[in-house]
Amino acid sequence: MTQTTETIPGRAKIQQLLAAIGSNSRDDSAQVEAVDYDWHLPHFFNSKQMKQLGVFTAKVAALIAEKFAALCQKNFEVTIASTSEHFAGQFLGQGQDNNTQGPRNYYLPFGLGPEDPCGFASIPPQTAVIWATQLLGDASSKEGQNRSFSDLEMALLYDMTRSVVEAIAAANEKCAFRVSADSMTDSLPIQLKGTEEFCKITFKVKTVGSEAVSEAHILVLCEKLAPAIADSTQPIAKFSDKDITSAIQAHVEKISIPVTVQLACVPVTVEQALNLAVGDILLLDKKIDEPALLIAAGRTVCKGLCAKSAGKYAIAVTDTFFETI
Repeated sequence: MTQTTETIPGRAKIQQLLAAIGSNSRDDSAQVEAVDYDWHLPHFFNSKQMKQLGVFTAKVAALIAEKFAALCQKNFEVTIASTSEHFAGQFLGQGQDNNTQGPRNYYLPFGLGPEDPCGFASIPPQTAVIWATQLLGDASSKEGQNRSFSDLEMALLYDMTRSVVEAIAAANEKCAFRVSADSMTDSLPIQLKGTEEFCKITFKVKTVGSEAVSEAHILVLCEKLAPAIADSTQPIAKFSDKDITSAIQAHVEKISIPVTVQLACVPVTVEQALNLAVGDILLLDKKIDEPALLIAAGRTVCKGLCAKSAGKYAIAVTDTFFETI
């Protein structure tokens, strides 16, 4: 039988571990939930905070619609498409290579002070065209996203993007962000190392009665956005030791391990093994009434007698060794 280097903790050791975890049980209780964990994304906010962040971003969207309406004398519908967390390394190279082919995003940095930018608005080129033409009274323009913008169009695009930042500040006084640049840029406006944790808010804009939909993004450091939900979020639920013990035990008991039944073990030479042929009899070192061994991860866990059940080979367990593992 092929031996394996795997080892599994015995029942006694598992029970000792679980007993130690649950030795100081508290009265509080809660459901233990497990979700897939993506190590490529930051997890600055917990699930409850993300829900509260959704309430905050919905308020921001409503304020953007109001500010766009005041600026352009039209009614707008603004919706949040997604709110997600990212490491800065995922977008670190965007717009920073002067040799990059095709149109690039337009950016406007913001922060709590002019010398401390903590985020930026990102306007895709196709959105820039819509905002600078159709949303600003030039609906007949059919020029593509590769075209150049006039100084007036860039100024209007700046004003609309600035109103996005103002909407964030108006949504919560603890996020009183201010624009920290006098114009838009086509390269990332803040210095990043790649490990910063950012919250990315994607929103969609359309004028009421129009089919044209534009999309833009707000990216802000998670730690700077946290104060916006600090007062309204509930503290993270603490699981009792009993709940943790039950969860661990439930997962341990569901772990799948291979079990090998060893009828007997007899040494043979390489020559003998190579000369084995159909009809040969190999004499084993065990009597017919002796039990077989059940082996898991290289350790004997049970003994049993050979039997049959439902037309298949079976083992009737006669002895166990979990307590000695």
